[in-house]
Amino acid sequence: LLFLWSLTVSIFGIGGLLGSSGSRYLTVKFGKKKCLLCNNVLMIVAASIMGFSKISQSFEMILIGRFMCGLSAGVCVPLHHQYVGEISPKKIRGFANSTSSFFWTLGKAIGQISGQRELLGSQALWPVLMASCGLPALVQLLTLPFFPESPPYLLMHKGDQEGCKKAIRQLWGEGQHQAEIDDIMKEKATMKNTKILSVLELVKEPAFRWQLYMIIILTATIQLCGINAV
Repeated sequence: LLFLWSLTVSIFGIGGLLGSSGSRYLTVKFGKKKCLLCNNVLMIVAASIMGFSKISQSFEMILIGRFMCGLSAGVCVPLHHQYVGEISPKKIRGFANSTSSFFWTLGKAIGQISGQRELLGSQALWPVLMASCGLPALVQLLTLPFFPESPPYLLMHKGDQEGCKKAIRQLWGEGQHQAEIDDIMKEKATMKNTKILSVLELVKEPAFRWQLYMIIILTATIQLCGINAV
């Protein structure tokens, strides 16, 4: 039982690692909007599997659902930042990106509160609690089709300048947006001369050694600062 409990908890992180590792390939291949839409479907399926696990009397369904949730979260974390940043006007881009951290923290708080025994953490209602992660995914699945694809993706990866201009007008309104298009073109030209490093190449590259040490230390010490106990 201890092994199964540990596996149920940790399998979310395993799915997250796999999802985040494949997010770049998926976004380049299919685009950010399509990936987000498919990711929402994956999360809804995962929520349904976990929600029906008690009726089916199957702990294996919880394991599968948790893994799929982790996979979906791993794809979503980098993808959400990119999409929100790219569809936001330059003057509010920093603010728009910062909202992600706020809503992740808010979501964790709501999850902790909802998990109390007096609310959804009871013996009868815990399947509802586990399935609740599908609700935000359903909201995004219904609303995201009304948003265009990311303008930088359309211009840089698809070469669709007209589609890029149309997306910019839909997002930012009518007006002169040539400066933003020029910025995207400059970024595209810069990327042609920049090699994209794999994870292994990043670890081996001496120029990034201290930055890598800093990220590892910060990420490790977060787990020791008491936040999990709180």
